[in-house]
Amino acid sequence: MNFELTEEQKMIRDTARDFANREVEPKAAELDKTARWPTELVKQLGELGFMGMAIPQEWGGAGFDAVSYVLAMEEISRACASTGVIMSVNNSLYCDPVYKWGSDDQKKQYLTPCASGQKLGCFALTEPMSGSDAQTMVTAVEPVGDDLILNGSKNFITCGDHADFVIVFAVSQRDGKKLKHDALIFPTDLPGVTKAPPDVKLGIHAAHSCTLYFENVKLNRKEHLLGPEHQGFKVAMVTLDGGRIGIASQALGIARAALEKSIAYAKERKAFGGPIANLQAIQFMIADMATELDAARLLTLRAAYLKDKGARHSMESAQAKVFASEAATRIAHKAIQIHGGYGYTVEYGVERHYRDARITEIYEGTSEIQRVVIAANMLKD
Repeated sequence: MNFELTEEQKMIRDTARDFANREVEPKAAELDKTARWPTELVKQLGELGFMGMAIPQEWGGAGFDAVSYVLAMEEISRACASTGVIMSVNNSLYCDPVYKWGSDDQKKQYLTPCASGQKLGCFALTEPMSGSDAQTMVTAVEPVGDDLILNGSKNFITCGDHADFVIVFAVSQRDGKKLKHDALIFPTDLPGVTKAPPDVKLGIHAAHSCTLYFENVKLNRKEHLLGPEHQGFKVAMVTLDGGRIGIASQALGIARAALEKSIAYAKERKAFGGPIANLQAIQFMIADMATELDAARLLTLRAAYLKDKGARHSMESAQAKVFASEAATRIAHKAIQIHGGYGYTVEYGVERHYRDARITEIYEGTSEIQRVVIAANMLKD
């Protein structure tokens, strides 16, 4: 495998790094403290082509590859994990499935404005009583002539209260305990759609999530059905394979921020006659942090490389996601330890990375689900 980045990939990484350092990082603490939606940053991400990175230019995107997406996501998330996940949702969970499964009319109406950054999309799979187990989903869609009537609710929907469009997964057929699902795409301002206030969360405060309610929402089968009828579960699972690459990349950024701050602090903080960077206990923690971060990055780039080749990457994406997310939590934990009492305060920022890291082990498939996917691939005949 060639580990050298192309000139285009280096350019995208450097562009993302410059933007993150100049525009995003100076606002990160304020965004975390106030839970303000970063309107200006989302707009600038669109202008840079970062809201539809892997979508062809003919549909409003930038036409980059998945490896470039990982590089940019790490840079943005290193500066602000909230801004990073907004970017990830629009790219991985919204634009990607609309490009893969949408008709030309749907791409024109629902993809082009989001891939270009003019509009925002979101992905609604989780329900109050249906998370990892989609067979417990109760949101349902019923055919009435050429129309479809949607009823139910979805929760923890990142970007839900700001999104212009949503992809909703709903039960379309019931055969005993077996369910079939439809994937539906439509504007969030249709009659019958209600957005609840944003959730109050441990971390990623500026990346709002909310519950969406659907009461007799009238949809047109041709316009609003995304992909084949009754194949919504497949749409969701294929989408999550790519989405897990995005969250792994977010975790890389969080972990790198925690490591970089720890190295800088260890060189400045004096104890026992010199900088604490001279102490083997600190050196060993930094060595472990750096090794885990590099391992996580390689797993993530491998998954992105396979996606670019058009190869199956379910297991590789799951491996990248579970390792990178858990590594981010461990690295942020050590960062607080290295900072000592200061690490427990908001002044140095590492407590924010610790809080932000924790969600990466949960959304877009918990660590336990990633292990189920990995084991299933390893044990299949």
